[in-house]
Amino acid sequence: MDIITSINRFLSSASPAKLCIIPVFLFILSLSVLGMTILQTGLPVSPGIEFQGGLSITIATDETTESLMETFHEYDIISVAEGIHEGKYLKFGPMDEKRVLELTRIVDERYIDAKIDHIGSSFGKTLQDQAGFAILFSFIGMAIVVFVIFRSFVPSLAIALSALADMVMTAAAMNILGIQLSLGTTAALLMLIGYSVDSDILLTSHVLKRKGTFDEKVSGAFRTGIIMTSTTFGAIAAMWIISWIGGIQIIHEIAQVLLIGLLFDVMNTWLTNVGILKWYLTGEKGKKYSFRGGL
Repeated sequence: MDIITSINRFLSSASPAKLCIIPVFLFILSLSVLGMTILQTGLPVSPGIEFQGGLSITIATDETTESLMETFHEYDIISVAEGIHEGKYLKFGPMDEKRVLELTRIVDERYIDAKIDHIGSSFGKTLQDQAGFAILFSFIGMAIVVFVIFRSFVPSLAIALSALADMVMTAAAMNILGIQLSLGTTAALLMLIGYSVDSDILLTSHVLKRKGTFDEKVSGAFRTGIIMTSTTFGAIAAMWIISWIGGIQIIHEIAQVLLIGLLFDVMNTWLTNVGILKWYLTGEKGKKYSFRGGL
């Protein structure tokens, strides 16, 4: 018996409550993690220098990460990432203008062709607001389109809830794994909205608009959906590996967040969404969808 058949049997035999219990637990736990992060930083995900201000410095050196951390420990250094050709990418927290000038002078004296980017705290706050608006606007726009397509409240709500759960769980995982909110990870979260609803729409379309029993339609949707998700996951995993080898920081961050989000999406689509649809289509409405193949 292959794994797809085993999963299909589980989806067929499990009650809606059994299907949703693990996603609900993880959703509540994720909300707790985000709440603690908000209390600490003011944002649901720990902000990077783009959103809180600071300096990013790119240098070419054969010094170790530990040595660089020790050299710049007085200047609130946050992290040191490695790139290609012995490149190092240093991140520093917010500091006053005097310390910025001191640090810039030291770097210019020690390293040839160093690249220094300074983001002020006020500009970082502006980026915070814009990023928050972009994510909120994208999510609301997605929800409106879904409601227009299906014109049925509960199935549309299930898609929106699954996408929201993907976002919340991914953001919590970012905090746990130490992945900061940057321009790259914000872009990944926006992309995740699209990836999230893709498999949910596939599932809901199969269940509401095709003929057959509920279990048959979910089984067909699962086989198609898991192949689509696996292909996407493989492509993003390749992007993550290549960006890690090449030291392309922003691509690496985007790939990390998308890989995490896709894993949660598999769970929320085939447990949360299936559970809600199974509950909703139980009874007279369920019979109508099962035997007539939709509205």
